[in-house]
Amino acid sequence: MKAKTLLLLLAALVSSPAPAEDFYKDKVVSIVTSTGAGGSYDSMARLFSRHMGRFIPGRPGLVVRNMPGGGNVIATNYMYSIAAKDGLTIATVHNAMPLNQVLGGNGIAYESDKFLWLGSTGPDNSVVLVRADAPIKSIEDVLRNEVNLGSTGAGSGLTLLPLAMNRVLGTKFKIIMGYKSSEELNLALDRGEVQARTFGYSSIVSQHPDWLKTNKVRFIAQIGSKRLHDLPDVPLITELATTDEQRGILKLISSPPGLGQPYLAPPGTPPERLAILRSAFMETMKDSTFLKEAAALNLDVDPINAQEITQMILDVINTAADIAAKTRFLLNETAGSGK
Repeated sequence: MKAKTLLLLLAALVSSPAPAEDFYKDKVVSIVTSTGAGGSYDSMARLFSRHMGRFIPGRPGLVVRNMPGGGNVIATNYMYSIAAKDGLTIATVHNAMPLNQVLGGNGIAYESDKFLWLGSTGPDNSVVLVRADAPIKSIEDVLRNEVNLGSTGAGSGLTLLPLAMNRVLGTKFKIIMGYKSSEELNLALDRGEVQARTFGYSSIVSQHPDWLKTNKVRFIAQIGSKRLHDLPDVPLITELATTDEQRGILKLISSPPGLGQPYLAPPGTPPERLAILRSAFMETMKDSTFLKEAAALNLDVDPINAQEITQMILDVINTAADIAAKTRFLLNETAGSGK
């Protein structure tokens, strides 16, 4: 009887799941990105793939899988419904995905609040900038004076944001559309064809550091959840609101850059493996070797932990229905207008 009991105990031990600490040994973790190769999301994911394994017990390998398409929705849907829930697949999806859900975008088959968020690389605010020689010293000047602002097309975020500011805040941006690319727009700004544009601040740092060194441009507003460390005196557009409704609409519009580049695991990932992934994510974000390489690639890192990013996502998802409806109407209206 004792021998039989011992055999049963041994069998149970053999058949029981491996402890989370041992699970990752000799495994490979996939990092899915909702964008194509070469952009900032891809660059950061590949940087993570070279370092994050050092902070996971068992030191698994990590590989990047690009899954672009559908305005970043394909990869997000994949992570929600198809990706294995075993702790071997994580993703970085575009920061507009929670907003896209609230606004009822096309093809959505995910619920942002059900994802298990690992953290974020940190806020990646957009800015409204003007040429330093333009007669515009602050955003208040644009409330009184018209300024030519360049963009690519009616549906572009480069158009939607200043148009939303025009309609919510009363700014007087005159949108000059038709530029084929962001870089062509930059050339137009250099030539003085336009006086202003919107731009991701980190893109300016990496692509046009000369603008900063020579004080070629002036920043008059920023879009995000909090002011960037580099721009402590530049107001957020939410700070310009004068009513709760305005503030609510602008807060919702500002939510994507505030989320930075968020990372997630699919719903149903075992809690003990999720805890390991969250810890490894933050340990990587604080690692000196990782940070040195990120700096060399001009990739900004100002980490947001799992608890904070989860709350930020919930704040977006739980936006009041009337504010969401008014924002949806506003963006749909501006998408078809150049006025």
